Amino acid sequence: MNALRNKVQLIGFVGQEPEIKNLDGGKKLANLTIATNEVYYKENGDKVENTEWHRITAWGKTADVIEKYVVKGKEVAIEGKLTHRSYDDKDGNKRYVTEVVANEILLIGK
Repeated sequence: MNALRNKVQLIGFVGQEPEIKNLDGGKKLANLTIATNEVYYKENGDKVENTEWHRITAWGKTADVIEKYVVKGKEVAIEGKLTHRSYDDKDGNKRYVTEVVANEILLIGK
């Protein structure tokens, strides 16, 4: 049951070209956003479409796969864990970030 703690699975479309960074020591970092869509109908029959945007971070081999195969508009499945962090921006304001740290990616579609 321990493997089920803090586990996130998302299927969505990549919103922009992934950002790839090569860090000191040979580590690779990939950052991207994906959109998930939900459609439902109100009691009166009106269709409601809701899009949520998710920040995704990947390291190592997962980042390599993203660099080679993932492009804007591509449908992907992501599995990872939800994380929260904060930092101070250039103006000294505290900023908060929620993101999924991906450990697996599956390319879907063509």
